[in-house]
Amino acid sequence: MAVTIYYDKDADLGFLKGKKVAILGYGSQGHAHAQNLRDSGVSVIVSELPGTANYQLACDHGFKPVTATEATEQADLIVMTLPDEAQPHVYKNFIAPALKPGKTLGFTHGFNIHFGQIVPPEGVDVIMIAPKGPGHLLRSEYVKGGGVPCLIAVEKDYTGNAKKMGLAWAAGIGGGRAGILETTFAIETETDLFGEQVVLCGGVTELVKAGFETLLEAGYPPEICFFECMHELKLIVDLFYQGGINYMRYSVSNTAEYGDLTRGPRIITQETRKEMKKILDEIVSGQFAREWLLENQAGRPVFNALYKKDYNHPLEVVGRKLRRMMKWIDAKEV
Repeated sequence: MAVTIYYDKDADLGFLKGKKVAILGYGSQGHAHAQNLRDSGVSVIVSELPGTANYQLACDHGFKPVTATEATEQADLIVMTLPDEAQPHVYKNFIAPALKPGKTLGFTHGFNIHFGQIVPPEGVDVIMIAPKGPGHLLRSEYVKGGGVPCLIAVEKDYTGNAKKMGLAWAAGIGGGRAGILETTFAIETETDLFGEQVVLCGGVTELVKAGFETLLEAGYPPEICFFECMHELKLIVDLFYQGGINYMRYSVSNTAEYGDLTRGPRIITQETRKEMKKILDEIVSGQFAREWLLENQAGRPVFNALYKKDYNHPLEVVGRKLRRMMKWIDAKEV
């Protein structure tokens, strides 16, 4: 499946001239979109809850936050950077009443549109710009004169200008400097959830814990188990990031490379791959989305119990101690 990639030359930032963009939520993504667009000469307003840390941060950055309803009334492009689980409530109660035909509703992740939790009215364009990096990176790369690759998708195009609006938004946050890849809400949502669950968060977390526990149960010191199964993972991921699997294998020892090639398939087996396919099926069918929505409606009992269970896992306890020894790490504790 070929992917079309756009750059600054394909986008018209001037399309946003005379228009106003509202950023709803001044968190990880929101603060970067708001500042980058403003620095690109776009008129930006921010919506955030009074009394919150993000409200104060927006003020510190020179914005005067308004309500979500006020932002929707004033803006031509309304960008949702709120958490997935918060978006339907905010949309229903504060955005929908002020959303008029001709406006554009923008998202940085397709979850609520794809799974029908937000259904915009006729006449409202629906687009997505999803930066492939966290907000702090989106901001820092923009400031350096660079950018983070972005995905663009158009779900509804009543005005005939939805893609122009999306490309202008992406260019305004620096995406056109790196590349804007065309996709759909469905593809972005399903692959994003799959990557998080199977590899980036769920898969890696369980692999690290299982390796640590195996060494610990065999009698090895927890500090050594931590270094071998968690701490050094960053070294490998950095090599992946720079040059892929081949560069990682080129960079490690021959012994490590042989162990990788011969033992890796014994860890990620055909049974593991079957489970990955099952998880993908749950995502595509909407089963995971329904489960997550019900979990939030019930007050997150499973989420909270599982989180609490792992909070003081021996891996985490020893990690807190060892990170304090490494002054070059900006150690974070939640």
